Amino acid sequence: MRKKEAYLKMLSEDELLACRMRETNLRSKDKKGRLSLLLAKSGSHENVSPEKKPPAKTNHIAPDVALRWGDSFEELMSHTDGVEVFTRFLRSEFSEENIEFWLACEDFKTTGSATKLQSKAKQIHAIFIDKEAPKEINIDHSTKTSIEKNILKPTRSCFDVAQNKIYGLMKRDCYPRFLTSDIYLTLTKRAGPPTMTRRRSRSFVFNERSEGTPAWL
Repeated sequence: MRKKEAYLKMLSEDELLACRMRETNLRSKDKKGRLSLLLAKSGSHENVSPEKKPPAKTNHIAPDVALRWGDSFEELMSHTDGVEVFTRFLRSEFSEENIEFWLACEDFKTTGSATKLQSKAKQIHAIFIDKEAPKEINIDHSTKTSIEKNILKPTRSCFDVAQNKIYGLMKRDCYPRFLTSDIYLTLTKRAGPPTMTRRRSRSFVFNERSEGTPAWL
């Protein structure tokens, strides 16, 4: 420590500033490295935060099945293919963290081991809740504070409040846009809203017809 202090005294102000900047960058890289290690640990990261995968083929989804997803958000979310297609839509809007958090919570509630429960709780917090989370979800401060307290001794319900809020957000904000998206309309074989065209006048219709043909035929 004394050697380091003596060395710093020998440096000019510019050199000292550069040295401190290097130390800050190293600490930042080390923190990111620890987070990456946490996310990859034990292979359970796949369940906590699904990796982006190539779009799944949807040729097997019948139009009448897709049409039923328009009945309600609950109907959409109860269908495996519906969740997959909705996830594709959210990725196109760069808001996939919402559905990924919801799915992570669903998986979390099926965890049997207390050890795994605590491990997954920490991972979900690191990925979606922490202020420096790579996929931070939009929830209020009091809900975050409650989660941070609950994960010290996690139960299967410690993310329920946040999960319900994200579910409500997707239902109110994302679902209506999904129903008018190209992704959904293609599946249901429906076109978008028809383009308004000016109606032709009677005289214009008559002129297009051969001579002697009444306009009303």
